[in-house]
Amino acid sequence: MCRLRQDRKPGPARIGLILGLPFSTVHRILTRHGLNRLAFIDRPTGQIIRRYERQRPGELVHVDVKKLGRIPDSGGHKALGRDAGRPIRGMGFDYLHSAVDDRLAYTEIHPDEKVATCADFLTRASTFFHDHGITRIERVLTDNAWSYRKGLAWKQALADLGATGKLTRPYRPQTNGKAERFHRTLLDEWAYIRAYTSNEQRNQALADFLHTYNHHRCHTALGGRPPVSRASNAPGQYT
Repeated sequence: MCRLRQDRKPGPARIGLILGLPFSTVHRILTRHGLNRLAFIDRPTGQIIRRYERQRPGELVHVDVKKLGRIPDSGGHKALGRDAGRPIRGMGFDYLHSAVDDRLAYTEIHPDEKVATCADFLTRASTFFHDHGITRIERVLTDNAWSYRKGLAWKQALADLGATGKLTRPYRPQTNGKAERFHRTLLDEWAYIRAYTSNEQRNQALADFLHTYNHHRCHTALGGRPPVSRASNAPGQYT
C-alpha cells in the first residue's frame, strides 16, 4: 500500500480498489505512515519530507539560512503603508541562521552567510542543543551553498563536534524540509506578525518567539506537545 502511494501517487479510493480494501482502512494506514497527504511526499522520489522523526536526538540536525530585508527606522510598509514605506535602497538584509533537530529550533541573526559566520553559528547551536540534553550531533544537513561545500572553517566546526556533513540534492530544497518549514513559521509568527517600527525592535522579539516555539507552541506532528518535549532531558522521548 505504501509503495503504491509513493511510486504512483494514487489516492486512498484508488488504492482500495486495487488492493480490495475499504477506503477507510487505506486512509488509516496511510495516515499512520505519514503518507496521507501528497504534500508530505517528494513527488519525483516518493520520499517522505514531512512528519518524520529520527531514532536518536542529534542524529540529524537541519541547518539553513533565510535572507530577510531590514526594516528602516520609523518602520517599513507594514507600519506606514505601501507608499510611505517603500524599501530604502541600501538597507540591506539580515541573514537568519537556523538549526532544527526534530523541531527543537535555534536561530541567530547575522549580517552575512560567510563561512566563518556559519561555522561559529554551528558551534553555538551545538551548545544550545547540549543544554537541552542533546549531547552529540551526528550529522548536519545543509543545502549546497559554497560555505557548506568548500568552507574550511565549516568543515573544522563539524570535525570539532564529531559530526558528518550531509548535502541536500541540488535544486531540491524539500530535502531540508524541517528547516524550510521552520523558516516559514518564523516569518509568519515572528517577522511578519506585526508592524515593527525598526529593525532592532523586530530583532529583539526573536528571543520571545523562539522560547514560545520551543516550549509552548503545540505541534500536531508531536501529538499537540511542544518541540522541547522531544529533547532527551526527558527519558524515552525519542522512542
